[in-house]
Amino acid sequence: MSNARAARPTRRGILAAGGALGLGAALAACGDDDASSSGSPSSAGASAKSGSWTFKDDRGTTVKLDEIPANIVAFTGVGAALYDYGIQVKGVFGPTRTAAGKADVQAGDMDITKVTVLGNVWDEFNVEKYAALTPDVLISTMFDSAGTLWYVPEASKDKIAKLAPSVGVSVYDRQLTAPLQRMWELAESLGADMTAAAVTDAKKKFEDAAARLRAAAKAKPEIKVLAGSASEALFYVSGTNLSIDLEYFKALGVNFIEPPESAKAEGGGWYESLSWENVDKYAADIIMMDDRSSTIQPADITEATWKTLPAVKAGQVIARSPEPILSYAKCVPLLENLAEALEKAKKVS
Repeated sequence: MSNARAARPTRRGILAAGGALGLGAALAACGDDDASSSGSPSSAGASAKSGSWTFKDDRGTTVKLDEIPANIVAFTGVGAALYDYGIQVKGVFGPTRTAAGKADVQAGDMDITKVTVLGNVWDEFNVEKYAALTPDVLISTMFDSAGTLWYVPEASKDKIAKLAPSVGVSVYDRQLTAPLQRMWELAESLGADMTAAAVTDAKKKFEDAAARLRAAAKAKPEIKVLAGSASEALFYVSGTNLSIDLEYFKALGVNFIEPPESAKAEGGGWYESLSWENVDKYAADIIMMDDRSSTIQPADITEATWKTLPAVKAGQVIARSPEPILSYAKCVPLLENLAEALEKAKKVS
């Protein structure tokens, strides 16, 4: 069951189910709720102007360097977000290349030929290549309250930690706007021009898209939305709790199907696993499907029970990004696509 990630017991649990992470990765499942423990844009800017660099991350850890980091290594999605703000990382780890050699969806607009890929799948991280990059800092997201850096292998984390300080951005049990703000602050501290038109325009578009989604949800409160993820053996139904995107969409008024807590126990509180025979357990009008390359995409699902679902027959299936690239530019389409789906949706459940 390559996609199933069980919460605390296995670091591979949560990903699977379209839950916070989604199938092909892994996670030590619980989360850091205290986004406010992070450094502010003003303090980051001050250190940048002085030539030194200081940043307090979501673990409460303060990293201090004599200069602004130049050799940055990051989880792929973090590298993609920083790229949108004009910061180029030197190395990445996490889903970066597809089997066909193209950029993975989590790589965003990065030119993957210009970064050193230290690992492309779970538990893969070339420590020797990492050391050769002479890293100043390693940056990743965190899906638990223990400060576990996403996609940094448990077996080699101590060796990795000795080579450079790390920064963690929490993406656990909070709304999307919180980590978006943290990534903004981090990019600013690293020297990004946050007054650039492309940056400010993207933030304004995000705010407009959020207003559109709120209005769409208010206009069609009867439309029920299910967040799903597909593997060969199982179909996963995510609850809104813990996932940054779903928590935010729910706050904007979207009517999500919520598996009971007891059903999500195996998935660490993130999701319920269903056999394909029981994929019709919940009646949905719109289905949002995990778009990561580690999951089976809707067009490739051959199960007969899937094809008979009312939302599938009505063509009311859209993509979902359980691990959003944390730049405003990349999150605008997430809001707009769901808003459009709600605006066009017919009640079919």
